[in-house]
Amino acid sequence: MGVPSVMILPLLVVVLAGFYYIYNEVIQFMSKSIVRNKVVVITDAVSGMGSECARLLHEGGARLVLCGPTWDKLESLSDSLCSAADPSKTFTPKLVLLDFSDIDSMEEVIAEIGECYGCVDVLICNSSMKVKAPVQNLSLEMDKTVMDVNYFGPITLAKGILPMMVARRTGHFVLVNSIQGRLAVPFRSSYAPSKHAVQAFFDCLRAEMEEYGISVSTISHTFINATTQNPTPSNSQPTNALWAYILRKLKTHGVNPNDLASEIVKVVNGRRREVLLTHPIPWAALYIRSLLPSFFFAVVAAGVRDGPMADQLK
Repeated sequence: MGVPSVMILPLLVVVLAGFYYIYNEVIQFMSKSIVRNKVVVITDAVSGMGSECARLLHEGGARLVLCGPTWDKLESLSDSLCSAADPSKTFTPKLVLLDFSDIDSMEEVIAEIGECYGCVDVLICNSSMKVKAPVQNLSLEMDKTVMDVNYFGPITLAKGILPMMVARRTGHFVLVNSIQGRLAVPFRSSYAPSKHAVQAFFDCLRAEMEEYGISVSTISHTFINATTQNPTPSNSQPTNALWAYILRKLKTHGVNPNDLASEIVKVVNGRRREVLLTHPIPWAALYIRSLLPSFFFAVVAAGVRDGPMADQLK
């Protein structure tokens, strides 16, 4: 008995989704084996995405250098990683205090990172300071603070680690950046410029480091959605792993920290130069901004006039 023609398309979608799910699982498994023994530095490792990324890389046998502004949180993260993994197959993470708003301390931080293992294979920069307000409500001092955390801090760290990579003619920089590094939106007059600037720096670095065998990757994502829903009788999660994966992709608004961390591990594995991790609307907006700028500006301006912050502009 043949399959009714009306069922062909749904079956095709399910089959393709199944192949995509299996592909992701295989890539994730391979990524864990490739990072074994690699020295990986993670900035803001205590964030939701940073800690999940640390977990994946730690399980894969990477030699981690976890950086963050709070020692207690770094120790707590290290303890949780070590208690959940096989000590015979993993390394105890090294911990380094790092606060990008304190540029004067960066020289000591870079020296401390270098002393951990004597080299750095991968630097993952994911620290970020977000500010949302009308431009006339933001002081120049705030603009400078945001630029320190989002631009001068990461590039100072990258420049400090660069000589170690150049000397060995190998290494990988991974910038976890916002989509606003490529697409500015209203009420982000401090945040968006800092993300544009750091994107440009790593684009320049990529071209210059080509001859040394050093890779540079950038991941542009929409906002990170760290909220989780508690299962209820009316909103329980399916037990089938494939179906749960499909539903999560269809229903998620924003980027889940776990998905972003998995993408970072894939980038470390595949050394892809640029990744756009976003839903169709921001993706389409990038092309509209390039092809139909007048239309894009008109739509954005209309959104400002009708938006929740319109009263602050009067």
